[in-house]
Amino acid sequence: MAVFQTFRALRPAPEKAALVAALPYDVVSREEARMIGRENPDSFLHVDRAEMDLEPEIDLYDPKVYEKARENLGRMEAEGTLIQDEQSCYYIYELTRNNKTQTGIVGCSAIDDYLSGVVKKHELTREDKELDRIRHVDVCDANTGPIYLACRYTKTLLDLLEGWKSSHEPEYDFTAEDGVIHRVWVIGGASEIETIRREFDGISSIYIADGHHRAASAVKVGLKRREEHPGYTGREEFNFFLSVVFPFDQLTILPYNRLVQDLNGMEERAFIGSMKFNYELMLMPGFPCKPVEKHCMGMYVAGDWYHLKAWPDIYEKKDVVGQLDVSLLQEKVLGPVLGVEDPRTDQRIRFVGGSTKLTELAAMADETGGVAFVMYPTSMEDLMEIADEGKLMPPKSTWFEPKLRSGLFIHKLR
Repeated sequence: MAVFQTFRALRPAPEKAALVAALPYDVVSREEARMIGRENPDSFLHVDRAEMDLEPEIDLYDPKVYEKARENLGRMEAEGTLIQDEQSCYYIYELTRNNKTQTGIVGCSAIDDYLSGVVKKHELTREDKELDRIRHVDVCDANTGPIYLACRYTKTLLDLLEGWKSSHEPEYDFTAEDGVIHRVWVIGGASEIETIRREFDGISSIYIADGHHRAASAVKVGLKRREEHPGYTGREEFNFFLSVVFPFDQLTILPYNRLVQDLNGMEERAFIGSMKFNYELMLMPGFPCKPVEKHCMGMYVAGDWYHLKAWPDIYEKKDVVGQLDVSLLQEKVLGPVLGVEDPRTDQRIRFVGGSTKLTELAAMADETGGVAFVMYPTSMEDLMEIADEGKLMPPKSTWFEPKLRSGLFIHKLR
């Protein structure tokens, strides 16, 4: 059963929250971070992308980058931009995008739950990205970005959140530049804290929605600290990592589209014809094609949009992973036709989040004479079934919106 603890958050002073809150480090480019940093000295990107405050040519993994992150975090606390709560609490984090709201609880998950499989993953991680976040967490001595988790909420938890929100004013309430509304409440009541802890103790599975690298890195830092402190009790802060847990049915998954920069030496007509072996192909003249059901996808190549519907015989006998549209595309098209054997390392493929307009996706394909694939989004039900079975999705199978903001909650490791 899940261990989900309160913690003393280091978090922005109320008047600074909107300025501090930043998009996750891995969805902001180096140049974008530098531009944001020049305009906003309070942005949390000064911690999560500290290279912005160093010489432009510095390597992203240079030790100076991590030292600068620690320095900037300490400066923000010393200046009063960030203040640590005196009481250990849970927090409510509510995000509203396009009139749809999701409400989760912020706390700390146990690294032992990750190791035992109570906190379930569904994607592989890359060693270089893990090592980066390990060094970042270790040097900063803090979890600076929350892991995005989901589970089946009990009615008691849902009622508690709604009751608290309706009877208390939010600590933070602001609209970010992308139009997403962010609200935070502090849950400090002893009875409510005990109820939340008890309810999570009855939850057998929690699923990583987004943040596999941050989760793996936080756990490895915790294990490193255990080796450094052989007399640890299990109650030290390094035994836990910062998390936000949402009800799974409140989350929005957008497609993670694919863009291949060339046709692997094939003529356009031959490439389009090759699709007919596995997909029913229909030309969609004049407008972008967005799939509306599973086993369908849109394709843009050579100035035209096509609707592709998979023939049933290519997926009917497969397991839940094999039936994913991203799996079918990799097995039938990306690998054998376009020569993209390993999408995690091949430089010819790009992954574009579903919030990007399809006209922009088409323009990207035109730039290189390549092809764009518009996917149907993976469902939360499929994600949880795959995680429950201990299986893994292909890379970049899900794109969650809205993105959680970093800097609203920091978990110190001591």
